[in-house]
Amino acid sequence: MAFDVGAASQMPEKACNRYSHLIFRRSLAGIYLVAFAVGVNQFIPLLGDHGLLPVSRFVAAVPFIEAPSLFYLSPHDAAFRAAAWAGVLLALVAIAGLSDRSSLWTTIVWGAMWLLYLSFVNVGQTFYGFGWETLLLETGFFMIFAGGRNATPSRALMWIWRWTLFRLMFGAGLIKLRGDACWRDLTCLDYYFETQPMPNPLSWYFHWLPASVHHAGVVINHIVEVAVPFAYFAPQPVASIAGFTTIAFQLVLIVSGNLSWLNWLTIVLAFSVIDDRWLGWLRRISARPPSDAEGPPSESIRRVAIAAVSVLVAVLSVGPVVNLLSSGQLMNASFNPIHLVNTYGAFGSVTRMRDQIVIEGTADNFIGPATSWKEYVFKGQPVALDRLPPQYAPYHLRLDWLMWFAAMSGPGDYPWFDVLLARLLEGDRATLALFAANPFPDRPPRFVRANHYIYRFTTPAEHAATGRWWKRELVGAYFPEVRLR
Repeated sequence: MAFDVGAASQMPEKACNRYSHLIFRRSLAGIYLVAFAVGVNQFIPLLGDHGLLPVSRFVAAVPFIEAPSLFYLSPHDAAFRAAAWAGVLLALVAIAGLSDRSSLWTTIVWGAMWLLYLSFVNVGQTFYGFGWETLLLETGFFMIFAGGRNATPSRALMWIWRWTLFRLMFGAGLIKLRGDACWRDLTCLDYYFETQPMPNPLSWYFHWLPASVHHAGVVINHIVEVAVPFAYFAPQPVASIAGFTTIAFQLVLIVSGNLSWLNWLTIVLAFSVIDDRWLGWLRRISARPPSDAEGPPSESIRRVAIAAVSVLVAVLSVGPVVNLLSSGQLMNASFNPIHLVNTYGAFGSVTRMRDQIVIEGTADNFIGPATSWKEYVFKGQPVALDRLPPQYAPYHLRLDWLMWFAAMSGPGDYPWFDVLLARLLEGDRATLALFAANPFPDRPPRFVRANHYIYRFTTPAEHAATGRWWKRELVGAYFPEVRLR
């Protein structure tokens, strides 16, 4: 890979983002595909007519203006299923490049994806209350104005995406420096890999790296999240180097844990700062080089729309900037119901122990000392001690993530939890599909309960002796034995 500095000084900037923009839009469509696939598989058991938090109740209680969504027209399973599959189809169209035929096609396809996903997020309640939901909506909204394959990549849009990346990274850095003391004494990584929401197959190995490596990792984290983001706005090749640094940092996070599509989408945004001269290999494999044949009137209309969007972003940036400068910085928040120009951040605090909920059921008719209990195994959350944590990201296991939060407080804070137990007692197939396996395949259990444990990674010596990745200590009952009336 060669970088011609002489050519860089002669090449106009608008011609320097062709291939990085191509990677950006194809990869962003891939993230949309994952997000809609999650909706296909999980939205109905979580939020459908018979879900844990039915959308029909939400739209009856919350005005449309506060959470605009197409599902106010029909808050039922048929609409959810149709919208999720439509999103999958549109994402495949965008990945294949069929939406790039013209600016009009781009606007229609990307606008439809954004509207559909906004509709899911705004009625998704706590199951859709994650920062990467708003990040996908914000990033995807601006793609509506990106134009077709023959349109000149907009410098304004590339700067808007850089500004999004800056708020994402710098906000994450500030929330750490202002938050948990372990980010300042460099010890957060001593705990993070074990206590993060969903460890992956390499988390155990990262946890047992030397303490000096963990402490150096915290220093690197501060540099990449606090200092490097300012270089996104620097001239080339400095901006590209900052982009590649961000990508490398995100790849380490990807291989050390399951953080849904947050890291993947951050990588996509990082391509907005990378110059095409780092991507010369794409010229050799691209079957059709881009040209400037979009022409009027669509190009003129697009430029006017982008100018209006730029002004909107400037106005909406006031709230996030004030938040960044505030000592009471919010970690992830939207300042408007369509989730444009949000504030971001992650892991302002790191837990020192891993609280874990284990749900159990029994087919016995009476509860006693001899009762045989069987555990429900989650897809991502640890339950079985000898099970290596699986890799799921960028796919998002929504119930598993909420179980991580629920374990750190009581069931009264999560009104969906007792509904979950009721669905297990009913043997509800849609709910059971959220788990790795059904321990009662023949008939539902008579009783279910939930226990509270502290989980810890086994030491290398313990793992060698037992083959187990986890050890656990019972704290007590989280939810008492219950049965259907």
